[in-house]
Amino acid sequence: MKAILTVIGKDKVGIISGVSSELSALEINILDVSQTIMDGYFTMMMMLDITTTKPFDDIKSQLAKKGEELGVKISVQREEIFNSMHKL
Repeated sequence: MKAILTVIGKDKVGIISGVSSELSALEINILDVSQTIMDGYFTMMMMLDITTTKPFDDIKSQLAKKGEELGVKISVQREEIFNSMHKL
């Protein structure tokens, strides 16, 4: 199963490292990533392979907690939900 992860917040050192380390601890593979800094704000979007034994709600909760620790907002959605929300 695939999921879309977004990260938004004030830019600072360690955001990418913190997010990717948490994903590694959850045994989640990063399939694709795009990130940029716009006027001091960090934004990142990742496509993830969430084929794991952990329940999706636990993954979502753990990543949100990591976002709080890093001072950013981390959101994750199943790919099919993301796609249906962003179709014209």
